[in-house]
Amino acid sequence: MRASSRPRRSAVRSVPRRPGTSRRRSALVVLAFLAAAAVGVGVAVQRPSAGAEMLVGDGSVVQPPTPSDTPSPSASPSPTADPTPPPPLLTLPGPVPAHGSGSFAYDARPGPVLGRAGGLRRFRLAVENGSGEDVHAFGDAVQRALAGPGSWVDGGQVRLQRVVPGARYDFTIYLATRDTAGRLCRDGGIDIRKGGVPYTSCRVPGKVVINLDRWRTSVPHLVAAEMPLEEYRLYVINHEVGHQLGHHHEGCPAAGRPAPVMQQQTLFLDGCRPNPWPYLDGRRYAGPPVWKP
Repeated sequence: MRASSRPRRSAVRSVPRRPGTSRRRSALVVLAFLAAAAVGVGVAVQRPSAGAEMLVGDGSVVQPPTPSDTPSPSASPSPTADPTPPPPLLTLPGPVPAHGSGSFAYDARPGPVLGRAGGLRRFRLAVENGSGEDVHAFGDAVQRALAGPGSWVDGGQVRLQRVVPGARYDFTIYLATRDTAGRLCRDGGIDIRKGGVPYTSCRVPGKVVINLDRWRTSVPHLVAAEMPLEEYRLYVINHEVGHQLGHHHEGCPAAGRPAPVMQQQTLFLDGCRPNPWPYLDGRRYAGPPVWKP
């Protein structure tokens, strides 16, 4: 039988492509790629959990820091209670010079007028050379004592003012070693010795003499009464300046009450409580008169 000369058709026929199919497939591929990239970015920005590895930009893998490696913010200090204030200073330790040079350094700073009314009394301030004390510190302490409140100027009968050397003055307040204080007081007719040693302070005409021993150490019964040294200094200034202003010694009015400033508190309290001021609550505070110089 003679073969047919008609060409044989293939068993598989090609399916004709619809218009736009190739473009839709390309778009789907692009979308799939973009979706995968977005997922990758989302994973990259998530904080890795402890122990998870991280993929860095160059494709290498690094281990994230463990919690112990991550610095933690320093804890704020817990509030602490205010420290307990130190107890008041009752006396100064260490030896006190028994004598100095006998010459004096003067406070060259003029002071304001203290008080609102009354006659004006001007005074100078002097510290013995060799005493180890600063004249300005002494001047400041005297100023606190005489300015008050509670000082002699509160009564409206006298005003006080510190003046410079060379200016006209009514009296001088000296801080002197015990030997010099003993001599200055003795020259004015006052014996300040106790047990043969110059012990108290004094006032003689035109001179208020503060004994350095008392200025630095107070006295045992006032230390036992817990009178601060600063208050003793207020007392001794107001007491001796009180003499200069014409006031005499006074006694304790009653046990348990404040001692009058003109009581000899350096020697005894007689049942009273220590007190450095001539005025209390705006009124002159006094005790029964004791007519001793």
